[in-house]
Amino acid sequence: MTLSLTLVQGAYIVAGLLFILALAGLSRHETARNGNRFGIAGMAIALVVTVLAATGGVDAGAGGVDREGSGWAGLALVVVAMAIGAVIGLDRAKKVEMTGMPELIAMLHSFVGLAAVLVGWNSSYETTAYPAIHDVEVMVGVFIGAVTFTGSIVAFLKLSARIRSAPLMLPGRNWLNLGAIVAFVVLTVVYVLLPADAVAVRATVLGVVTLVALALGWHLVASIGGGDMPVVVSMLNSYSGWAAAAAGFLLGNDLLIITGALVGSSGAYLSYIMCRAMNRSFLSVIAGGFGVEGGTVSADVDYGEHREVTAEGAAELLTSARSVLITPGYGMAVAQAQYPVADLTAKLRERGVDVRFGIHPVAGRLPGHMNVLLAEAHVPYDIVLEMDEVNDDLADTDVVLVIGANDTVNPAAAEDPTSPIAGMPVLRVWEAAHVIVFKRSMATGYAGVQNPLFFRENTQMLFGDAKDRVEDIIRAL
Repeated sequence: MTLSLTLVQGAYIVAGLLFILALAGLSRHETARNGNRFGIAGMAIALVVTVLAATGGVDAGAGGVDREGSGWAGLALVVVAMAIGAVIGLDRAKKVEMTGMPELIAMLHSFVGLAAVLVGWNSSYETTAYPAIHDVEVMVGVFIGAVTFTGSIVAFLKLSARIRSAPLMLPGRNWLNLGAIVAFVVLTVVYVLLPADAVAVRATVLGVVTLVALALGWHLVASIGGGDMPVVVSMLNSYSGWAAAAAGFLLGNDLLIITGALVGSSGAYLSYIMCRAMNRSFLSVIAGGFGVEGGTVSADVDYGEHREVTAEGAAELLTSARSVLITPGYGMAVAQAQYPVADLTAKLRERGVDVRFGIHPVAGRLPGHMNVLLAEAHVPYDIVLEMDEVNDDLADTDVVLVIGANDTVNPAAAEDPTSPIAGMPVLRVWEAAHVIVFKRSMATGYAGVQNPLFFRENTQMLFGDAKDRVEDIIRAL
């Protein structure tokens, strides 16, 4: 089935508009569901049209250059490949827990990078009217794809605790990164200048660039501490978008260029926002160097003794409170405590207590992780607020419940200039009248930094599994 070029381009425009609507919809809780639907519709149109065009061919019309398709055999191979991928994807989607979503997304990013590398290698053997431009596209596509591939694998291994989260501190590591970039530029120039018939030499140069990029991607993410992984996941999302755009140039697919640019730019902007939320340099994120400031071992400081509270005592404080703020973190996700937290919220609101949630931009290990968990438990959207919306009200708040959060509520970030997380904007929960911290132990958070909040006079620790303790409080109410 041969498609007209006008039909293909029109379908791509519709799909591109749907992707833009998807991004707009995902920017708010209330419209996120529709945003997902727009994205699914756009991807369905893109897949169907691309497969039909690739297998049936494209009729460019008068004056244009027709493209021959691969025929029914090609269509059969594509359908089989898509079916296998769909089965694997559906199986993983059913089994993965919300706590495992960050590492799953990191692994998915690696697939995009690998696809860009394979497309680049395949395109390197094609002849075009503009060979120099094509050669640069090949080198850039392979380089970005390879960096994304290994970087995403390291992020997956760190997030799933298969390797240590502490940053890899090689001697002269910044010079190693710079050397890899310089080597890429030099080898790209060499590749462009090589004659087209020097196939073996060109393949060798491209192979060296691939290896350099694979090593660079591994080193970039390995050099970043585990506490900064939410930004890394966001940045890898951006890298995967640019890798897809590079593949689009090589394949001559306008929609892939548009989609990759949308993902790359939106991921970069999200990373910039998160870097500001963590007081990190955006440029150092790209360079893989911002793990230097983030320590992984807590300082040996004696903050005194902590105080403990029972579930009954916590229930008594909540009953007498006028306003309550809940600040969730990754610990809530691990304990799957979002449902009892939602029940506790409903019961307190029935008693006339003003309950709100304060979400730090990097709460959890994935941007928006806590928002999704709370939406899953049917917590009303209008009481789930960002950090900047609640910080100024904390001094007038009666009780703050810190459920599984640690680094995002650490006063050392605001008060101790020598702290590894100094300057990182945090929720100033210590300004409230009472703070109850739900925690399994007194261990440090993911960044490995001790939290003096636990030893404040207005703070009480409620130890144990967050889900069990919240359920105990509900029974006590």
